[in-house]
Amino acid sequence: MQTHDPRNDPTGVIAEATSRIEPALIAIRRDLHAHPELGFEEHRTAGVVARELTRLGIPHRTGIGRTGVVGLIEGDRPGPCLAIRADMDALPIAEQSGLPFASTVPGLMHACGHDIHTTTLLGVAAVLRDLAPRLAGTVKLVFQPAEEGLGGMQAMLDDGLLNDPPIDRALGFHNHPEMPVGRFGFVRGAALAASDRFEITVHGKSGHAAYPHTTIDPIVAAANLVMQLQTVVSRETPPLRPAVVTVGAIAGGTTHNIIPDSVLIKGTVRTLHAEVRDLAEQAIRRLAAGMAEGMRTRCDTVYRRGTPPLMNDDRVLDPTVASVRAQLGDVVAEGEPSLGGEDFALLAARVPGFQLRIGSGAPGRADKLHNSAYQPDEACIALGVQALARAAVDALE
Repeated sequence: MQTHDPRNDPTGVIAEATSRIEPALIAIRRDLHAHPELGFEEHRTAGVVARELTRLGIPHRTGIGRTGVVGLIEGDRPGPCLAIRADMDALPIAEQSGLPFASTVPGLMHACGHDIHTTTLLGVAAVLRDLAPRLAGTVKLVFQPAEEGLGGMQAMLDDGLLNDPPIDRALGFHNHPEMPVGRFGFVRGAALAASDRFEITVHGKSGHAAYPHTTIDPIVAAANLVMQLQTVVSRETPPLRPAVVTVGAIAGGTTHNIIPDSVLIKGTVRTLHAEVRDLAEQAIRRLAAGMAEGMRTRCDTVYRRGTPPLMNDDRVLDPTVASVRAQLGDVVAEGEPSLGGEDFALLAARVPGFQLRIGSGAPGRADKLHNSAYQPDEACIALGVQALARAAVDALE
């Protein structure tokens, strides 16, 4: 008769290993938080990552995608390659948290928790290094620069991220302050939106503000266009297919008594479905072109498609969720898609991928990402380490 050998159950091994390194991980996170760096400028952060991987004896390469780092943990037997990705860059936000380890760099802050992500993946590396003998395959540790709209994932892909060894599946993760620490979440299918940008320059004819009839006023035309853009979602896209069209900046003119020659409008479009993405772009271009007839202005429209929607693949999602439950209990729930964007979608478009949501909400707080006072609960680091390490072990064992 066969009996269960508890030594083959990784639950306790992963929990104990994570508990041992948790204080060191928190110290690393606080150091990274105090020294934020913008996209493609993460030289110090990448140095910390390389230092820790060297200390762990994990082979790695730097300079992938300019400032990215890629480490490899090879199992004792051949098998597939699982990539686990964390982003490293900060935001141009002046920190107002009042924390003792707050940003020491004026105007920069880790307000999206990428310091949490980088530290979590370093913890996963430490745990998996000691579990490598039980793995059949390879874990590729991807420390990515410039996630915040600057093309970091594309830069890593251009530098051969998918190769040497080829990636078979990819696992991403992100902290979520709207979920309490200790909880995890997932979304099936389209989880995050395509993120596109537009710039519309409205050209008129300048002149004296006292004689507007001798001018073609681009400010009035731009204001009219901004209001028309609000009808793209309300009147042109299917109500059951979400979309967002937001004008984030408008600039024109220099003083109170001059009607300027032009006004610049900048905005973003977020969609989950390809047909809605096409509809939104077509509508914005048409409305801008229509200003020539209605307001006598000429509009130059530049429309840039960014990252695609993040499509979670059930082939990675289901086993990952099962692993989190096996390691931590009934702490995972299905959530709703978000219209935020994420360039992990570029990797997930090439190999089966899934992004796990990790609750980071601290008790008594109602934090939001990209806020100057954001304070995630650091307990999410160790919990994320356990969840991701267990997912890797189960996927490759």
